[in-house]
Amino acid sequence: MAEFSLMWPSDFPREFKELNDDCCNDLSLEQFCSRLSKKEYDRNVIFTMLRQMPSNARVVKYRVDVFDDILRLPQLRQNVAQLLEQIEFLKSLHKHARDSEASSIWQIVNRLNELDSYIDCVTGIKNILENSEIHSEGLKELLKLVQHIHSDSGFPALKEDIKRVVSETSNIKSITLGVNLSRTLAPEEMGVVSINNKSYTHAGVLSNFYEFTSLKDVLHEGTENDSMKYHVPKTGTGLIGIPKQSGVKGALTGLVKIYTLSDAETNPLMKNLNEVITDMLKPVIRKLKDVIAKYVDVSGYSLISLIPELTFYLKWAELIEQMTAAGVKFCKPEIISEGRREFYAEGLYNFKLGLKKLDGEEISIVTNSVDFRSERRIYIMTGPNRGGKTTFTQAIGLIFLLAQHGLYVPATRCILSPADNIFTHFPADENRTVDLGRLGEESKRLSEIFAKATNRSLILLNESLATTNFEEGLYIAKDVVKAMHYLGARAIFNTHMHELAMNLDELNNSEPSDSNVASLITGIDHGERSYKVSLSPPCGQSYARDIAKKYGVTYAQLKERMNKKADQ
Repeated sequence: MAEFSLMWPSDFPREFKELNDDCCNDLSLEQFCSRLSKKEYDRNVIFTMLRQMPSNARVVKYRVDVFDDILRLPQLRQNVAQLLEQIEFLKSLHKHARDSEASSIWQIVNRLNELDSYIDCVTGIKNILENSEIHSEGLKELLKLVQHIHSDSGFPALKEDIKRVVSETSNIKSITLGVNLSRTLAPEEMGVVSINNKSYTHAGVLSNFYEFTSLKDVLHEGTENDSMKYHVPKTGTGLIGIPKQSGVKGALTGLVKIYTLSDAETNPLMKNLNEVITDMLKPVIRKLKDVIAKYVDVSGYSLISLIPELTFYLKWAELIEQMTAAGVKFCKPEIISEGRREFYAEGLYNFKLGLKKLDGEEISIVTNSVDFRSERRIYIMTGPNRGGKTTFTQAIGLIFLLAQHGLYVPATRCILSPADNIFTHFPADENRTVDLGRLGEESKRLSEIFAKATNRSLILLNESLATTNFEEGLYIAKDVVKAMHYLGARAIFNTHMHELAMNLDELNNSEPSDSNVASLITGIDHGERSYKVSLSPPCGQSYARDIAKKYGVTYAQLKERMNKKADQ
C-alpha cells in the first residue's frame, strides 16, 4: 500500500516552497507554534510544516476539506488524540522484530500490551469514521485504510493471541537466585536457579531467614534442589553483578536493595538478570515475536507518517475552537485556481489580534475587506503612524499562509488563488545593516526577492526604504513598484511616502501589464485612528491636519491660545 497522507492527495507530487527566514520572522510563525503546544516536538513539527507551503489548488483544497471535517467533529478529534498517544510505539516494533532472541522479555510484553491498546484505538477510529458525516477525500481514504488494517490484520484473532500469550507470561511472578561465596564468604558468583509462578512475600523471606539463622549448628549439604539448572550470564564472568550497595547490611537490620525495571540498562545486576531470564525463556519470546510480526508485516508503518500531520491538524483545530468560543470569527476559505491570481476577503483581521482577545484583552477588532484582481493586484498603502498599516499587511500574509495549509482563516469570507511563495520585506534588525548600511541592506533583500518571485507570488513590503534619505527612498520605491507591476504579482507596499501613490497613471503606464497599481489608505475619523482601510487616493497632509486639530496644535489654535494668554 502506498504511503497515505492527510496533506497530499494520493499519487500527487509533493511539491512546496519553503518560506525564508525573513518571512517566518515577519509573520511570527514561532509565536504561533508556542501557542499551539507546550511540547517541543509538536512545536518543531508545526513550524516545519508551516514553513513548507504548497501552492497547488488541488492540494490546498484537499487540506481545507480535511481540516473542515476535523474541526466539525470533536468526538473524532478526541479519538484521534488517543490514537496519537498509542501510535508512537510502532516506531520500535520493527526493531523488536529484528532483534536477536536476547531481546528483553519485559520490553516485548510491554509492547504487546501497547499493541492491544492500539488495536482498540484503530477499531475506535474505524467506528467513529464509519458513523461520522465526513465529506473530505482525505478522511474517506483514511477510513479505507483503517478498514484495511482491521480486516487484513485479523484483529479479532490477533487480540486472542495477545490475550493468550500475555496470560501465559503473566504467570511468571518471581525468580530464585543462587549465590556462590568465596573462601572469605564474599559473593563471587550468582545465577538464576528457577523461575516461579508465585511471588515472594517479605514475611516469607524473613521467616525463612530467621529459621535458618536459628539453626546455628546446621550447614546445609549441597543446594536446595540439585536437579535445578543453574543459569549464569554468557559474558564469561559468571557474575550477574552485585553492586556494593546491594549487599546485606545486617542480618536483622536491613534487606537487599530492590532494583526496578528502570535500572535494567544501567545496573549490572538488572542487566545480567535480563540476559539470563531471556535466555531461559526463548520459547516464550519466540511466541511473543510471532504475535508482533503478524501486525508489523501487515500495516504497522502505514500510520506512522500520520503522526506529524494529525498533530498539526489537531493543535490548530483546538486553538481555533478556543478562539471561536472567545468570540473571534473564522471561515473556511474557498480555493480557486492558482492561475487566476485573485484574492478576496471580507471581515478580515490580523490573527494575532484574535490571540490577544483569547488571552482576555479588552480589544475591539476592526475588520476590513480587500480585493486582488487584474484591476488592482498591487496596492500602495498610506496612512498615519500606528494607523494599522503593518497590522493589515501582516494580516494578508497570514491569511494566505493559513489557507494554503488547509486551515480556517481570520475572516468572514475568503476566496483565494494560492500563491507560489510569500516574500516579506519588513524593517531589519540593526545588526544586519552594519556592513551594507540601511539602504544597502534593504536594496539587497529587495533584489533577492525579485530574483525568486513570480507572477503567482505574494509580496509584502512594510515601510521599505523609509529610513534613508527621502528623495533616494522615493526614487528606488518607484522602480520597485514598477517592477511589481511588470511582474504581475499580488503585493502590498505600505509606506509613508504619499508621493508614491500620487500619480498612479505613471506607474500603470510604465509597462504593459495585467496587474494594475491602486491606492489604499488607513482611515482617520475626527482625529482618531479608525483602522479601517479603504480604496482611495492618498490623503497626504490631511492626516497631520486632523491630528493637529484634535490636540490643538494647528497654527490657528496655537495663535488663539497665545492671544488669550496675552489678554489675561
